[in-house]
Amino acid sequence: MLKGMARPKSNDKRNAIMNAAVRVIVSHGLGASTAAIAKEAGISNGSLFTYFQTKADLFNQLYLELKTDISSATLKGLSANDDLRTQMLHAWTNWMDYAAAHPEKRRAMAQLNVSDDITPETRAAVYKNMAPLITLMEKTRSQGAMKDAPANIAGALITSLFEATMDTVIQDPVHARSHSKTGFEAFWRVIG
Repeated sequence: MLKGMARPKSNDKRNAIMNAAVRVIVSHGLGASTAAIAKEAGISNGSLFTYFQTKADLFNQLYLELKTDISSATLKGLSANDDLRTQMLHAWTNWMDYAAAHPEKRRAMAQLNVSDDITPETRAAVYKNMAPLITLMEKTRSQGAMKDAPANIAGALITSLFEATMDTVIQDPVHARSHSKTGFEAFWRVIG
């Protein structure tokens, strides 16, 4: 390799950093050091900065990826030809399955969601990536019991119902499907 040429970045190392960041955020919070993340990823602290300029850059990229992953998982297999209730049940079930399969990602996302390090640009990119899901939610809300309520109140209710259902699913995985259905029915009565 010629002197001064940067080494090509490895997707495996980048993924290891992102996965390590999730684990470290869950165990140590957002104040955890980049050295702790690098150690968890099995790389040097300096190598971490080959992939991310700053800790805030890492957190922004992680937040965007986590939100994009959950949006993609939630919308997977969704048919626009189905009625709204069927579409929402499909999205709810996918969302629940994703969160149950990735509890650490869910906990890390919750912390990143309230972080001052997440920039308005990143939040806008998340909003853009989640637009199909947001549109479905808004369409459901606008035709249902919450049609006259502000969208932010409906969004807070949706989040609260999801979080309560998810907590129950995690605490009692044997009855996860039943809990998911019960949570959806509550959601539908409030929003649909």
